[in-house]
Amino acid sequence: MVAFTILAGGYGAFVATYLFNSSDSTLSLLGKSPTGPNPSWITTHLMNKSILYAVNEASQGALQTFEVCPGGALSHPIDTTSSGGDSPAFVAALSTGQVAVMNYGSGNGRVIQTMESGLHFDQDEVTPIVTFPRLLSGASHPHMALEHGDEILVPDLGGDTIWRLSKSGSIQGFIPQPKGSGPRHMAIYGQHLFTLHELSSTLTVQLIPPAPNGTSPIISSVSIIPSNQPTNASYAAAEILIPTPTKDFPVPYIYVSNRNVGLQDARGDSIAIFEHVNVGTPEERLVLVKQVFTGLDQIRGMQFGEEVGGEAFLVAGGVAGNAGIVVLKRVGQGRDLEVVARNLEVPTRTTFVWL
Repeated sequence: MVAFTILAGGYGAFVATYLFNSSDSTLSLLGKSPTGPNPSWITTHLMNKSILYAVNEASQGALQTFEVCPGGALSHPIDTTSSGGDSPAFVAALSTGQVAVMNYGSGNGRVIQTMESGLHFDQDEVTPIVTFPRLLSGASHPHMALEHGDEILVPDLGGDTIWRLSKSGSIQGFIPQPKGSGPRHMAIYGQHLFTLHELSSTLTVQLIPPAPNGTSPIISSVSIIPSNQPTNASYAAAEILIPTPTKDFPVPYIYVSNRNVGLQDARGDSIAIFEHVNVGTPEERLVLVKQVFTGLDQIRGMQFGEEVGGEAFLVAGGVAGNAGIVVLKRVGQGRDLEVVARNLEVPTRTTFVWL
């Protein structure tokens, strides 16, 4: 048996633990571990997967640490600290041992120092709260943090900007994005920055501009919305993933989730697969490979497995409805996905970690 343990955060006050058996394609709920309110985004320490960080997405936002016990259950909360604002929607573990948490509701965030083990926050070091400027396009809504070299990139959905922070958490520059696009999540492959825009439901690619305030043109911009959508459907792009190429999956395909917040498609939300082609030539562009329908309602989070054998699988969940979570398998060297397992015991989930 080849079994993988998956942790799933979401709204409520628990993290769910699942066991996925790839040999017989079964997905079983092992249990629910109590947490603070709304652990809507979870991630592990970069060097120690037995340490879990979870946001508390609430008006008085917080960040918690847990130990992952044998079998995938969580310990009681080990440490808790304020996120510095309202509705933290994302936490990223950094290579420095710090964690970056972004507050969607209040337009600010913190880069927090941890103690040596990573299980405790350094409460003696008062880390400043970075407040993102309110731009002409609207209020700031930072939605994630992505470490790149010696900086942290933060897409601002409300400000149509990607902020460039130092590792200390101070703003040192920005990368402008198309007006009204609402940049939500990003991924980097090579020297290219791929940005998923929630408000326009578009995927863009551009070269990473020189820091701190260099610019680079958008090379290609494509809609991620599936064709033949129902009347009164309304889309809001959510997640982007570019798994590292392997022997079995040599092409760095780009996987993005459509989140239909309007009238649901009977087929559920889709995951769109794109390829970045003709790189470095005048014909460079993004090309749609496949739309894969999942039966899920409002896919907010999804994650590929990382261990040997796990990279063939993607777990996803919806934030609405009662479709639970699904595991999909990459086929055709990653050009397609097929649902191989589903569990309905917890109706909605928003974020995942493979152990």
